[in-house]
Amino acid sequence: MSSAPREVPPNTSDRTVLYDERLWPSFWVWVIATGFSSATIVMFAPISMLVGYSVAAVVAAVVFTLLILSTPRITVTPGTLSVGRATIERKYLGEVSWFAGEDATFQRGRGLNGLTYLCIRGWISPVVKVEVTDPEDRTPYWLTSSRTPERLAAALAG
Repeated sequence: MSSAPREVPPNTSDRTVLYDERLWPSFWVWVIATGFSSATIVMFAPISMLVGYSVAAVVAAVVFTLLILSTPRITVTPGTLSVGRATIERKYLGEVSWFAGEDATFQRGRGLNGLTYLCIRGWISPVVKVEVTDPEDRTPYWLTSSRTPERLAAALAG
């Protein structure tokens, strides 16, 4: 047996995921993408039906891939909040509130500050507002869509 000291692994508690959500497109977005892809058959049918179906399959693959790749993820760990491509340490987070219905519409529209970091999706109505308290950051708050805003707010408050 070796008596050499072992390195202590990094604190794994900081990597524990407290909340995780993908802002997947709604069912209707997939239907519209399918319809758009299918419509390309009409454009290429005068050349050949085989070409029309082939182009429709390629367009569908591209559109579906883009929808999947552009789907942002919200992740809360004990040390960080990640929304889409942005990450902030939780020590710089202030008040957390969530809105639904008319209040969410107001937050996304007339109540929106122009310096806000946004990660909103039109097919998800509720939003979560997270105040940023970092004095070096001009961003007053983050506003993100969430299908379960109460769970996201609870994960950030806990």
